Amino acid sequence: MNQFARLAIEAGPLAAFFVANSQAGIMTGTAVFMVAITIALAVSWRLERRIPIMPVVGAGFVLLFGGLTLWLQDDLFIKIKPTLVNLLFAIVLFVAHMTRRNVMKRLLGTVLSLSDDGWRTLGIRWAWFFLLLAVLNEVVWRNFATDMWVNFKVFGIMPLTLLFSAFQAPLIMRHQLPEEPAESGPAA
Repeated sequence: MNQFARLAIEAGPLAAFFVANSQAGIMTGTAVFMVAITIALAVSWRLERRIPIMPVVGAGFVLLFGGLTLWLQDDLFIKIKPTLVNLLFAIVLFVAHMTRRNVMKRLLGTVLSLSDDGWRTLGIRWAWFFLLLAVLNEVVWRNFATDMWVNFKVFGIMPLTLLFSAFQAPLIMRHQLPEEPAESGPAA
């Protein structure tokens, strides 16, 4: 699947959430988000015959906390979902770093080929970034109106994540392992 299709599948549910919230409020936005993320997982499965772990975890949290939001008619649950997801990712990466496990390599090893030091550095950077996102989400939902929080979720978290990812390019290039040459056939 090309990167534009992957971005559409990952960002589509968030865009649907934003539009539905702006038209009909947070409860409708949450319901639309839940349906859209389920469709996105199905499309991802259909196109690739696999679903990466991060979208599955994210979808699980959306369905759980979205369901609680709708069932209890309390938007607190959908608002704390990004905090909890980002804390979970940060904790996993911090624990992996302390126990010298290479979680980032397991998640991204099919896409990137880095030295062990590169994977460790990338992992700890992402751990701190996820922790920052959790704190930012808490600050925004606790201090601003729901519509402002939705705007932050759509136009803050995604661009910050893309920007942070782009800033990792020098680290990735510095620690990228050279590709091994393809084996040639038997000599004639």
